[in-house]
Amino acid sequence: FASPFTAAPPPGWRVYFTPMTAPAGFIPYLPERIQGLAAIATNLWWSWQTGAREMFRSIDANLWQRSRHNPLELLQRVEPARLQGCAADPVFLRQYDAVLAEYLEAMETRDTWFARHHPEAGGSTIAYFCAEFALHNSIPVYSGGLGVLAGDHCKESSDLGLPLVAVGLFYVKGYFDQKMSADGWQEDSDEVVSTAIMPLTPVLSATGDPALVSLRTAGRDVHIGAWRLMAGRVAVYLLDTDLERNDPADRELSHKLYTGDAERRLKQEWILGVGGVRILRALGIAPAVWHANEGHAAFMLIERLREMAQAGVPRDEAVRRIRASSVFTTHTPVAAGHDSFPMTDVERVTGPFWDGMHLDRDAFASLGRHPTMGHDGYHMTVVALRLSGRVNGVAARHERESRRIWRDLWSGRDASHIPIGHVTNGVHLGTWMAQRMRVLLGEYLGADWEQHYDDPALWDRVMEIDDARLWGAHERLRHLLHSYIREDARHRWRDYWRDPAKLAVAGTLLSPTAFTIGFARRFASYKRADLILRDSERLRRLLVNPRRPVQLVFAGKAHPADDPGKGILQRVYRMAQDPQFMGRIAFIEDYEMHLAHRLVQGVDLWLNTPRVPLEASGTSGMKAALNGVPQLSTMDGWWAEGFTGNNGWAIPLAGAEDDPDDHDLERLFAILEQEVVPRFYDRDARGIPVAWVSTMKHAIRTAGAGFTARRMMLDYVRDYYIPAASGMLPGDDPPTA
Repeated sequence: FASPFTAAPPPGWRVYFTPMTAPAGFIPYLPERIQGLAAIATNLWWSWQTGAREMFRSIDANLWQRSRHNPLELLQRVEPARLQGCAADPVFLRQYDAVLAEYLEAMETRDTWFARHHPEAGGSTIAYFCAEFALHNSIPVYSGGLGVLAGDHCKESSDLGLPLVAVGLFYVKGYFDQKMSADGWQEDSDEVVSTAIMPLTPVLSATGDPALVSLRTAGRDVHIGAWRLMAGRVAVYLLDTDLERNDPADRELSHKLYTGDAERRLKQEWILGVGGVRILRALGIAPAVWHANEGHAAFMLIERLREMAQAGVPRDEAVRRIRASSVFTTHTPVAAGHDSFPMTDVERVTGPFWDGMHLDRDAFASLGRHPTMGHDGYHMTVVALRLSGRVNGVAARHERESRRIWRDLWSGRDASHIPIGHVTNGVHLGTWMAQRMRVLLGEYLGADWEQHYDDPALWDRVMEIDDARLWGAHERLRHLLHSYIREDARHRWRDYWRDPAKLAVAGTLLSPTAFTIGFARRFASYKRADLILRDSERLRRLLVNPRRPVQLVFAGKAHPADDPGKGILQRVYRMAQDPQFMGRIAFIEDYEMHLAHRLVQGVDLWLNTPRVPLEASGTSGMKAALNGVPQLSTMDGWWAEGFTGNNGWAIPLAGAEDDPDDHDLERLFAILEQEVVPRFYDRDARGIPVAWVSTMKHAIRTAGAGFTARRMMLDYVRDYYIPAASGMLPGDDPPTA
């Protein structure tokens, strides 16, 4: 199948679909009248469009649910007779024609926000490199927040018409599949993902070769191919080394995300950075702006330095040009959390790469050398800081922390004058706001509100929403969450669970009417998922109150190599097994995007308890707030900017003499007992918690006005992309070697 609606490949290249190699394009049968379904299903644009999702659901609602909202799997499994019926159904055809017209208009690039506001930069491609992308649960090449942020970055770029192309790696075994042992220890299992239900297209050379470029790695040539994934107008190229001509060991390099093997991770970053630049060159793509999202992508800067050296550009001028056109975003507020590799390992993986850069070994090593931390290490963030003219953290507080962490690179300069800014993260509204909420807002903000929701004043009208309508919409979303939890547990029991106790831990005993607190994220020690569990007697009194019952829903994964994180997860799991908490605490296995949607839309309160100042941003609370779910959090990350006093609750900062854990635990319970739970259960004669609904409205208004991906991308365009495209340097000196 070759669709006339798919974007054209670069000149001299071809993209094709076959049953064996092109999962995305192989749909067994489509009547001619609805052939456009293939184009829509193979572009993730559908995933944030209300009409498109409803169209696919109407084909077969049960199969849509079983496929976890994956239209490719739906179209591969649905009966041909049903598709024939759709092609003859006037109601479906009206829906289909409207969605197809909307899709074709969305793929148009001439009349976009970016084209209207920045016509001078129309030919300036932005290359966005990241180690992971979370675009949809059917493409599990992500682990958590960084990937979700990258996915939202691409989607909003598509909506605004930014000329952005993304580069990552294709992990055929993804991150890992989480299963819990009987005693609550996380068991990590690998399952090869099925490309048959992914909207991926193999990119082939003009001769039909899947190997597009090669890269010398650890003494061997590694051949690199690519899959193309379309997220609206944005092409995402995922690099793949699992090619027949590669050595068996090299074929596995792109299999797993964030492997615990440091040398393999180094090789992956080498392939992402150097291989990614070479893939773009092979495709004829010449970016004007290069954006490294976290230090994993820093080798992209090194390869461009090599290119300029080969072209005869003097080193100082080459560095100036690279810095002028490069943007670097750091996401980690802990120095130890940034990738650093022994220089001996770098030399073994890269070989004498510096020869092609007209450098010696020490000059090459100096690019990644930190003056005080691990002098023999090759620090990826240090490379990115040295070779990027524009650097940002992902929240205002994170900017301050980043300046403090990296000030030694600017010898003698006060931290307040370190040239690191910030763009506070935001979340993609079309992806994370429930359809029910989007429809409701349309009634009060206007039918076209999603066309101009970057106007903060628009969100003031949220306060006009009828209390009963908003509360009714939220109650429906909470019931949908609990239905999902029960159905998920039923499927796991059918497929592989054998211990009946797992059914209780999985939330089947939760009440769909009780006050539900959600905590879902990576189980890292600093995030303190178990903070609320540390006073079990006080927690018991809170949860089992017969007049005001409370329940906790947890989800998330610990890194496979993070035993302390696994220990925290086990503590949560065992508490859910405790008879005195059974039916009040639940842990939902195998956290991923589909479950994340349900949680941020369906719980009543979002809990976030990182140890300050270790949370860079924390976007899950933004997603919850867009759905009218207030947050209770420490004053870290985005909440230090977003908390207004009436849109949720904040745990005040501990004093210098306080133990932060003891301080935060006491304040957490006091806020829950004295403010949060009473407000939720204080109902008027109609059964509506009026004060709580007011908090919900403020949460929506704050998140919509200031914490969407649209606001984030407008900041990037204004302060980073347009200046970088012009080739202007901010004027600050680079860090010293």
